[in-house]
Amino acid sequence: MRNVVVVGSQWGDEGKGKIVDWLSREADVVVRFQGGHNAGHTLVIDKKVFKLRLLPSGIVREGKISILGNGVVIDPWALLDEIKEIKKKGINVTPENFMISESASLILPFHQEMDEIREDAAGKGKIGTTRRGIGPCYEDKVGRRSIRVMDLRSKVNLDNRLQNVLLHHNAIRKGLKKKIYKKEDLKKKLLKIAPEILKFAQPVWLRLDEYKKDRKKILFEGAQGILLDVDHGTYPYVTSSNTVPAMAATGSGSAPSSLNYILGITKAYTTRVGSGPFPTELKNKIGEFLGKRGKEFGTVTARKRRCGWFDGVLVRQTIKVAGINAIALTKLDVLDEIDEIKICVEYELNGKKMNYLPAASEDQFKIKPIYKSFPGWKSPTKGIRNIKDLPEKARNYIYALEDFIGAKISSISTSPEREDTILIEDPFQN
Repeated sequence: MRNVVVVGSQWGDEGKGKIVDWLSREADVVVRFQGGHNAGHTLVIDKKVFKLRLLPSGIVREGKISILGNGVVIDPWALLDEIKEIKKKGINVTPENFMISESASLILPFHQEMDEIREDAAGKGKIGTTRRGIGPCYEDKVGRRSIRVMDLRSKVNLDNRLQNVLLHHNAIRKGLKKKIYKKEDLKKKLLKIAPEILKFAQPVWLRLDEYKKDRKKILFEGAQGILLDVDHGTYPYVTSSNTVPAMAATGSGSAPSSLNYILGITKAYTTRVGSGPFPTELKNKIGEFLGKRGKEFGTVTARKRRCGWFDGVLVRQTIKVAGINAIALTKLDVLDEIDEIKICVEYELNGKKMNYLPAASEDQFKIKPIYKSFPGWKSPTKGIRNIKDLPEKARNYIYALEDFIGAKISSISTSPEREDTILIEDPFQN
């Protein structure tokens, strides 16, 4: 028995929701450890579509415990709305199957407004955030002024914490000629929803320790992708949290020794939402085809995703940085109709070849991909559940990916449906 961490090995949108849901049938506990309601996970179960933003993917399975760890930033109103939405689809959310860390920071209305103000002011230099207030909330957390879930328990403490955070934000808002937030108005709004939030609040680190002692299987669910990590991604075009597997320990209160197996979710091609470098981006008919066939639109924002060939250099790099044990390959069926398929195996920068992504943003925009080509299989793979049933050319493509990136492929997803998955190695088994 082992605990599993699931992370995206690209720029997010790799299909983590389906894989986490698929794995959670064996897990007892599913934990989200970073990000906020900017992370959209789409699940298709018995042709019913669930679009989750904050709730862990395990919430749709009966008998599982779902947790939001201390590393997650929580918009309390968005969370309550999402709970209402999913209840309408027959999913029950109670303190028995869902808990949030009492140490998690709260996203407040001025965080979202600040996100929007900055993006609008940046013009061509915008980062491409989801405008949900994630970044500004993490800034307050690091600045030691955020409102946390536990602060909702005490009117006096909440009053003091609001005084502190508004001293900072109102000074900035005044300089930008924006409306000033009144402490009493915010306090009233927060106290109104406090009982609904606090009934889910727990010392998550303690609960997880108890689950480990009881030998329960824990699945840690990451959001976004490693290339959006604030330290290891394409900075500054990144998210505001660490998306690498090590954050699963920090963002949940678990010891690093609790993370036994790292599974990197990897799309059979590459996509990116928002601004930033993208060496293998295809601004042509093939790129448009991938986007249309793969339904590449953001779950949260509905923004169109940029599409390109599989970047083996980047995935190999994220595997090394993250310590990924194996990858789950998704959306293989999207490539079914393409005549020639390419993998980026090297870069060229100013006439010199490179086998990794340079750290400087200006260099990342300049690099040119060097490709290796493979013949397309030109036959359907959708719904296939045994690797022997895949076309030979599809298997050759898969084995080439595996060999280049230096990590084994443990599963292959051949459609959005839960059961359309080829299992090669079970991450939970020794």
